Amino acid sequence: MNTEILNYIVRGNETEWIPLKEDGVDTRGIFVKVLRFDEQTKRSPTILLKFAAGAKYPYHNHPGGEEVFVLEGDAIFEGQKLSAGDYLYTPPDFKHEVTTENGCVMLFIIPEEVEILKS
Repeated sequence: MNTEILNYIVRGNETEWIPLKEDGVDTRGIFVKVLRFDEQTKRSPTILLKFAAGAKYPYHNHPGGEEVFVLEGDAIFEGQKLSAGDYLYTPPDFKHEVTTENGCVMLFIIPEEVEILKS
């Protein structure tokens, strides 16, 4: 294990937002900053997502659950509006969609890859 702490720090102000791209998924208006990439699973379980006003992520399942913390703005999960400072834990196999009216920035911890579902 590398014991140099600098190898584990992500400087948010020095990291660019990049458009979220997922095969077959409309992710217009959604941007990502990767906070942690897991070499073993080849995925990012800890990310920041920025949603532009009106952006939507489709109905999906979380096989491993998820944790969400709203940093800025507001987001709507299954009809429930979360605002800056709100936290959401969804247990494994919880299904929902995400949208925002005004835009938002959220911290996501997603232990397993999501599965896109038909709503």
